[in-house]
Amino acid sequence: MTSLPSNYGDRPVAVLGGGVLGRRIACTWASGGYNVQVREPDSKQHQPCLDYVKQNVDTYPASGRKRAGTVQVFTDLETAVANAWLVIEAVPERIQIKTDTFADLEVHAPADAILASNSSSYRSSEMLGKVRDETKTRIMNTHYYMPPHNMVVELMTDGFTNPEIFPFMTERQKEVGTRPFTARKESTGFVFNRLWAAIKRETLSILTEGVSSPEEIDTLFYELSKHGKGPCTMMDGKFAFIRKFSADQVANEITEVGLDTVAFIEDHYVKERGLSPENTVDFLQREYISKGRLGNKSAKGGLYPHLPKVIALDLGLANENDASASGQVLQLSSEGKLERVLVDRQHVPDGIDIDANDTQRMIWTCMGTPGKQDGAVLSSNIDGTDVKSLFEPGTINTPKQLVIEPASKKIYFCDREGMKVYRSNLNGSDLETLIIGGNDASDLKTWCVGISVAPKLGKFYWTQKGAPKSGQGRIFCANIEMPAGKTAETRDDIECFLSDLPEPIDLEVDEETHTIFWTDRGEIPKGNTLNRANIDPMTGSLLLSEGSRKYEILVRHLNEAIGVKLDQENGHVYFSDLGGSIYRCNVDGSEKKKIFSDDNRTISGIAVLRI
Repeated sequence: MTSLPSNYGDRPVAVLGGGVLGRRIACTWASGGYNVQVREPDSKQHQPCLDYVKQNVDTYPASGRKRAGTVQVFTDLETAVANAWLVIEAVPERIQIKTDTFADLEVHAPADAILASNSSSYRSSEMLGKVRDETKTRIMNTHYYMPPHNMVVELMTDGFTNPEIFPFMTERQKEVGTRPFTARKESTGFVFNRLWAAIKRETLSILTEGVSSPEEIDTLFYELSKHGKGPCTMMDGKFAFIRKFSADQVANEITEVGLDTVAFIEDHYVKERGLSPENTVDFLQREYISKGRLGNKSAKGGLYPHLPKVIALDLGLANENDASASGQVLQLSSEGKLERVLVDRQHVPDGIDIDANDTQRMIWTCMGTPGKQDGAVLSSNIDGTDVKSLFEPGTINTPKQLVIEPASKKIYFCDREGMKVYRSNLNGSDLETLIIGGNDASDLKTWCVGISVAPKLGKFYWTQKGAPKSGQGRIFCANIEMPAGKTAETRDDIECFLSDLPEPIDLEVDEETHTIFWTDRGEIPKGNTLNRANIDPMTGSLLLSEGSRKYEILVRHLNEAIGVKLDQENGHVYFSDLGGSIYRCNVDGSEKKKIFSDDNRTISGIAVLRI
């Protein structure tokens, strides 16, 4: 029988894998005073691993009891396991990789080192095919969940493990702040894994049989258990642990699970126990995996639709010290959490859109100083780098909503006090005036604000809002192609789509459903709303609804409504207000949800970003 490791207090712990979980396991042992040697073949992960430990070791439960140990990262296995008394593998969940890993550890790790697998779905006995019988007595499972948020560690034999190892490891695990639990015998899946597998299995059966929906299942699960995430959300699989460094920088560490992983683990149970795969593995493969719907890590989503990130503009008007140049371009997660500031020091930014296909750039407007010809249209990479101005200073007065028409590779935008609608190439070249709303800037009925383009209809639409809360607002449309022989001053194809609106602002057209959406910041009861009207697909004109209703109000009680953006893939509308909030609802106005709110911000234009 293998003896316990000698002089373990003076020897390092080795962790194989420096990814999201591996670095947390390393940090756990370092917080308890042990020096840790991490083996990570990808050199690009070395510094992130070290940074994580440095920034988080003080937050682990064992921190402060002893001086924290050191953490080193190595590319090669032999150096990483040198003199280690404990080696924990956190390599990919593939049986052949794990089997080969233990064969390598038999050769390179010290002869008395405990060799532990972090596998959650394989018995460690399945990994013993290439090791000697003597080595089998020091191999075991130690399954970590996600420290420091969950410090549970489950221990399990490989069927040959020296029994003395378990009380020894139980004490060592407690020493570094974890909560160890030991399974009485070897099992496919640990205790909690098996409980969770049963919940997943029954959840999938409910979905297969059409008894309920993912939303209802998760809501019931939360209401009855008061657990933050339901089984469908967790199977789709994005778990984010967020640390806030400063007001403007938030770092995310995310571990992806997904339906392919759920099916992979369940298939192991199916083969081990002779279970039917019909309502689980087969269902997932047929309805989701084969269609590329793997969960949150895939653009097509999973049990739930994939929600995009949101790029939002903060006007900066809430900054008491310097409201004129405090605007920002913000990136929010799909749940509405502020991830980072992409661009800072903007001069009252208002409208934004993203060219996610060709140039991989975002383009936005800055209104500048009211009454001055100092507006700007800027572009940058989607990450906020390489900011460029599209036009020479003095070209634009007060640019407002902007949209990209991808087929023609053009941008369209309104100039409020300039009383115009413009179009140009994505780089700002070939700027042309499409509409002149008037020649008297003191007449607010001439101010052009919102813009949307419908190439299938051959039309573009814009708002002229009128005086605040005046009920003088109008929506117009005109042909994308300028009538032959006409100019912006003389064109005769302009049509008033809707009139007598409280104060319409931004627009979005859904060409598939022939509907137009707009925000209105006018006087209640019809103002401060999100609205929708039908478009005649033959003419592009207003199509009256049943009962000769011109339009419908979808959402009321907004706080100075501004931005609007469609997410046609998921049937959602995003909209914002100057009160600092961003909302999401279905296209019929149902299930309105405030996804972001900050009283210290004034949100204007918004765009959605699929990654």
